[in-house]
Order: sequence, then structure tokens, then C-alpha cells
Amino acid sequence: MVSPISNSDWLYLRHFGLHEPPFTMTPDSRFFFSHQACQAAINTLLVATRSGEGFTKVVGEVGTGKTLLCRKFLGMLDENFLTAYIPNPYVEPMTLLLAVADELGVPYYDGINQHKLLKTLTHFLIETYADYQCTVVVCLDEAHAMPLETLEAVRLLSNLETPRRKLLQLVLFGQPELDQRLAQPSIRQLKQRIGFSSTLAPLDRRSMEDYLSHRLNIAGYRGPRPFSTAAVRKLHRASGGIPRLVNVLAHKALLTAYGEGAREIIARHIMVAIADTESTQRPGWWRRLTHTLVGANG
Repeated sequence: MVSPISNSDWLYLRHFGLHEPPFTMTPDSRFFFSHQACQAAINTLLVATRSGEGFTKVVGEVGTGKTLLCRKFLGMLDENFLTAYIPNPYVEPMTLLLAVADELGVPYYDGINQHKLLKTLTHFLIETYADYQCTVVVCLDEAHAMPLETLEAVRLLSNLETPRRKLLQLVLFGQPELDQRLAQPSIRQLKQRIGFSSTLAPLDRRSMEDYLSHRLNIAGYRGPRPFSTAAVRKLHRASGGIPRLVNVLAHKALLTAYGEGAREIIARHIMVAIADTESTQRPGWWRRLTHTLVGANG
């Protein structure tokens, strides 16, 4: 089995002229790659928050880079925005409200009830805008996992407003299941308040090839593109253009090539990576892979 990413990969890094692993699972904004769907989502977020729409939604399949997109978006906001990031909203309504207060630095007393907390948040938001002219943006990651009653609490947050403007901009990031939850009649009022929405689609093959080069360059690679055309084709087919799977397979392919002393990643290296990755295996993969390898070595 190909080993996971670890500090022992320094030999593989030296072999390819890298100063750090290019295909890690950590959502590092330095590696952010702005393909077409991703840039469209960023533009939507910036327009929505600057126009004060109140609610925005970004949906994408598992591994399409929603968390990285969220961090990049927050990093693009200037001093005119006060931001909060809630990574795990799978909590009860009151716990979510307390988390928002903590992230924004809103003081509250122990044992405060929901009504008082909402009043405290409203007062804080009014003062923040009056004193600093700041727009407050709260990003809720993994929003598809929120219980229905917590989604209702999110709606209550959206009610924080003056007669002239919203006091809080809320951005929901989630898997497609989020749309299913928002379609339920009990929270239809929340769905009606979403002014902007965007879908984070997987990479097409050309974008994926550029994605590979981008991450390799950030990690220090300066040679010709190491992935052959056939390798790119197989990598895209196996990963479906999902960046997380691309990272897993590309990393394992680099390790495999290093183990052979090769500097070019070919289709066979991708096939070895696929066979070692449960989420990309299909019935009959291992049998076909073994037959191919035997044939190549025979």
C-alpha cells in the first residue's frame, strides 16, 4: 500500500525538486486555484456581501474545495468587514448562537437565554456599524449537516436588521444535501431569503491539468509538466475532477514514480494509485490492473 503524506516524503520532494508536498489534504489558501466555477463562486460571494443581500449559499459535492474557497473568500475581505467562521454547525440552536457571539467577540453573561442573546447580538451589530462602518459576515461551513431547528436559528440571525439595512451577512457552504434540507416546508422562509447562490463544480480535464501544474509550482517545481497526457486522462476519469481525489491520486502517483526512479508520471502510476485508493475503485479494477501490469512487465 502507498503510504499517506508524511514528513518522510522529503526524498520524494527532493527527487522532483519540491520544497513541500504539493497535494496535501489541508485547505491551504496558498494553493488556491481559481478555475472557472471557483471564480464564479468568488465573484458571487463578493457581490452578495458588498450589496448587503443578507443570505448567500454555495453548494458543491464532497471534495470540491468549499472550505478552501471559504477561507480564500474571507481572506479577500478588507478592514471594512468583520468576519466569523463556524466550521461545524452541527449543533443545537443556542450553541450556534453562542459560537457566533464568541467568533465576533460579543460579551455575554453565563446562563443567558436565546432572547437576550439575540438582543445582545443586535446591539453589538448596530454599534459595530455605527462606530466602524463594518459589515459583519458569518460563514457557516458544512451547513448541510445542520439540524432543522438550527437552520431556523440561522433564519433568526437573518432577522437582525435596522429599517434600512441588514446587520449580518450569512454565507452557507454545504453539500447538495443542503438544497434538499432547504426545500422542506418547515424552513421555507429561510430559502426565500437566499438572495445569491452558486454551485462549485468539479474540474474539467483542461482545468485539472492546470490545477496540477499550479500546485506543483507553488510547491517549488520548475521542470516540464511531469504528468503525461495519458496520466492526466486517467487521473481525471478516476477522480471525476474532484480536487480532493485529484490530490490523493496525484500524491500516490508521485510516490510510485519516485519508487521507480522515474521523473515522469505515466498512466501506470495513476493506475497503481487508483488501486490503492478505495474511493476510486470500481468492480474489476484490481483484476484489470494486475493483468495490465503483468502484460507491461512480461
